[in-house]
Amino acid sequence: MEKITSFTIDHIKLQPGVYVSRKDKVGAETVTTFDLRLTSPNEEPVMNTAEVHAMEHLAATYLRNDPQWKDKVLYFGPMGCRTGFYLLLAGDYTSRQVLPLVQDCFRFIAEFEGDIPGASAKDCGNYLDMNLPMAKYWGRRYSELLNTIDETRLTYPE
Repeated sequence: MEKITSFTIDHIKLQPGVYVSRKDKVGAETVTTFDLRLTSPNEEPVMNTAEVHAMEHLAATYLRNDPQWKDKVLYFGPMGCRTGFYLLLAGDYTSRQVLPLVQDCFRFIAEFEGDIPGASAKDCGNYLDMNLPMAKYWGRRYSELLNTIDETRLTYPE
């Protein structure tokens, strides 16, 4: 079998950033998949499931309510390796074009107060596995990176 695209990225050189993972055609539409990398793979500890789960609920809620982008958001969810998230958008976009959206989303996570949306037995299959303080920590950490990001963190390393 062919190696899938995400396994061809050099994870030894990969640093936290916002990357175009792939672009797929679905009929006449392009779907852009973004790699929102929060940790340096194989160098830093991965995120725990509780904070990843909380961030997923917060980000998905934020993105699907953003007035400009909500109709383009197809999916937001964690990577299995727990070093980041995937964001799928309907349309052909660059990392630079979505950077303001990602910045606003992670600022929302960093500053969130109150009950996590959908964190109830009725709304979620594992609602007890959430850690808001750690989700806020990762939101702040990623937001700080995004505020000073340069081109080396917007294009996959060679």
